Amino acid sequence: MGAQLAQMGMGVADTIMAGRYSSADLAGIALGTSILWPSLILVMGILQAITPSVAQLHGARLYQDIGDVIRQGIWLGLFGGLFVVLLLNNVEPAYRFMGVDPVAVAISVPYLKMASFGMPALMCFFCLRFLADGMGYTRPAFLIAISALALKIPLNYVLIYGKFGFPEMGGVGCGVAQAVVMWLQLFLVLFVVFHRRFNITGWRARFSWPSWRLIRPLLIVGIPIGTTIFAEMGLFSFTTLLIGRFGAEVVAAHNIAMNLNAVFFMPPMAIGMAATIRIGFRVGAGEIEGGRTTAAIASATSAGIAILGAILIYWLRHDMVDIYTTEVAVAGLAATLLMFVVFFLFFDASQATFVGALRGYKDTRIPMYIALFSYWVIGLPLGAMFGFGYIGGLEGVYGFWLGLATGVGVASVLLAYRLWRVSGDMDLINRLSIEAEKHTIDR
Repeated sequence: MGAQLAQMGMGVADTIMAGRYSSADLAGIALGTSILWPSLILVMGILQAITPSVAQLHGARLYQDIGDVIRQGIWLGLFGGLFVVLLLNNVEPAYRFMGVDPVAVAISVPYLKMASFGMPALMCFFCLRFLADGMGYTRPAFLIAISALALKIPLNYVLIYGKFGFPEMGGVGCGVAQAVVMWLQLFLVLFVVFHRRFNITGWRARFSWPSWRLIRPLLIVGIPIGTTIFAEMGLFSFTTLLIGRFGAEVVAAHNIAMNLNAVFFMPPMAIGMAATIRIGFRVGAGEIEGGRTTAAIASATSAGIAILGAILIYWLRHDMVDIYTTEVAVAGLAATLLMFVVFFLFFDASQATFVGALRGYKDTRIPMYIALFSYWVIGLPLGAMFGFGYIGGLEGVYGFWLGLATGVGVASVLLAYRLWRVSGDMDLINRLSIEAEKHTIDR
């Protein structure tokens, strides 16, 4: 949980510090992150297949097979990182096509170009982090995230305001700082996984070229994971791009509300990731009932945290918004949007935990379908119809937030049913594991 909060802290730092510099820079960062995070999350989500794969192999004591998974995962991370680099360096035509505010675009484009330099390093970092997570060593991820945050904040300050001889870069400086921090994270995780406790896996015992036979099983599990995460993040990001038509102040307020929602979303998401590891280990060890108990505890804990978060947002929303901006119009709109967060945070948190638990069973395909249906068939069209005035009642940014809330609510209900069904069906659990592994190399 701490690792996720610290990681989110870097996004919060960008939003607060850019917002304090100017609303235009805040809007530019908001637009940039609406492209950066979905593309990053898509590749990272695919790489998350490493965690349940390693956890199940660890539970079954097939340690040498873990090495095969990691070596191919690194290749997958490098290819994915290069894909993200190409994407982030070619976003300006998309902004022009969608009619996004040029003031924000002028900040967003160079911000993304600067951040792109760190993408290959970040993807390799995730591969090695998921190795440690899958083997139950989750503390290093927390310590690395804290170290990254400790560097990100002062580096942001230096580059945004041009201190100590550096040029004053405004919001673009956040992108430069982001790239530096990504390389730091890779260096630190290499220090961790070179520890002798990981020698049992043999992950660095030999060099391996990319092998389709070994990469394919990761893609079978990982593509649905990546698509599921991308479906949700893509909904939020595409909504931000559409809201960009309403001007920089509206985008800035929207981003503040989304940022605060993300902060309170992180603990349930971390619980879901922990559930992936524990359930994967239980399934690998043949402890099916233990896996179901883990899923139930994770779901109840996540719901409790979400309810507490919603209460805090309701009572402290104005104080929270004041941290991000001093502009009255932006602050007032952001505080109003946070009322939507109050109502849908429970569902957003719950679905994240449900998805994490299902990944432990290697059940990734059906959750992917649920995400696509909930977010892109219900959430986005409904938000657009309200937001652009095709349906009366809540026009503009409020209409889009109604669509977001509805999509998340539908996803939560459907995923809850799926988890209840999978966790109690031993035959289904076995079939899911067999399907995920059926293309692996004969051992």
